[in-house]
Amino acid sequence: MRHNVLFNIRQFKMKNNNQNTALVTGAASGLGYELALLLAKDNYNLILIDIDAEKLEEAKQNILKDYQPNITLMVKDLSVVNIAEEIYKEISNIEIDVVINNAGFGLFGTFCDTDWEREAKMLNLHILTSTHLLKLLLPDMVNRGSGKILNLSSLAAFQPGPLMALYYASKGYILSFSEAISNELKGTGVTVTALCPGPTKTSFQSVVSENAAENKIAFNMACPKDVALYGYNAMQKGKVVAIPGAINKFLSVLPRILTRNRTTKIVRKIQDKNRAS
Repeated sequence: MRHNVLFNIRQFKMKNNNQNTALVTGAASGLGYELALLLAKDNYNLILIDIDAEKLEEAKQNILKDYQPNITLMVKDLSVVNIAEEIYKEISNIEIDVVINNAGFGLFGTFCDTDWEREAKMLNLHILTSTHLLKLLLPDMVNRGSGKILNLSSLAAFQPGPLMALYYASKGYILSFSEAISNELKGTGVTVTALCPGPTKTSFQSVVSENAAENKIAFNMACPKDVALYGYNAMQKGKVVAIPGAINKFLSVLPRILTRNRTTKIVRKIQDKNRAS
């Protein structure tokens, strides 16, 4: 597999020196796939990364039905420590113009009772891998004076989340980190956007809890195509924080209106009702 990836990347570089290239994690389905489609429509070549080889190949074939980008697939477990360095070594000869850190998953339950091994994988994925990948790719972008980054945060970033404590906290990190480096990068030609969607109809819901495959509360459930388009346009414009939907914008400021303590209690009640078996 590694030999094939390196061969594809060499071919990729030889054939596509004049086109921009985008790297998308979690690209096999959901928002990652929809964002990859938008990039292909705008004539970007694609490096698509996901842990699911079968779905990743399916995503590639679906994209090629309508568009003709050069697509390199990388089957990687992004929850593994130092996986970002492995990826960077395999693509170091390619100029990356866009980075979309989309891969992620959630975990439901009280912190006292949830599985640490799975939580560690989530934290490695959401925080370490996404941060390390940018640490490696950003200097090249800054040296060239251009680049766009889209980090997938969440509406969850704006308040604590009982029963999904580490997920909410990790999304808060992504938002804070994105805002900070966006400020640092002013004047460099590189922009950073944090996309903060509310509930979105993707496969995310089916892996959050073994006891609840679907949200019981369907209120404010967004279409992934719409969320992806909103985030994509915000990234292209260099917007720092992108919150799709008027309801979500209101909910993002609710902790300032009701206090964080009261908002935390409301989130707990919603989680209890939404995911309890």
